[in-house]
Amino acid sequence: MAFPLPDEPSIAVMPFVNMSGDPKQEFLCDGITEEVITALSKVPRLFVISRQSTFFYKGKPVKVKQVSEELGVRYVMEGSVQRSGDRVRVAAQLIDALTGHHLWAERYERDLTDLFALQDEITMKILTAVRVKLTEGKYPLRTRNITGGSKVSTAI
Repeated sequence: MAFPLPDEPSIAVMPFVNMSGDPKQEFLCDGITEEVITALSKVPRLFVISRQSTFFYKGKPVKVKQVSEELGVRYVMEGSVQRSGDRVRVAAQLIDALTGHHLWAERYERDLTDLFALQDEITMKILTAVRVKLTEGKYPLRTRNITGGSKVSTAI
């Protein structure tokens, strides 16, 4: 392994693959990948590899174990984006790179009426699922009140 695994959960979000066959859709794939990386980087005690490091692998056939070894991460997220007319489908999967086992996978399909709203919605769904999967048992979440009576979950 090129880098030792950090003590906290570590993840590399690979560039989402454009399955549409239209090179003009690369911006959508890249945008979703960037949004997921940004959102995950805000999770306490989660080590997230930078966009620049993961985009090195864009368009290259690479094995999850290789990414794990070269970037020093335990988990790898892969995904794809398909667009058909005004519909978009995003698939994402979380893999334990040490074992090769899928820990979580989901598919999201939406109308493409507001690109930013779509990216935000899908990113939040992925963030919530991955955060729970990577921190369950190790870093329990507690709910606390914030100004205005709203509640937010934080790692303790």
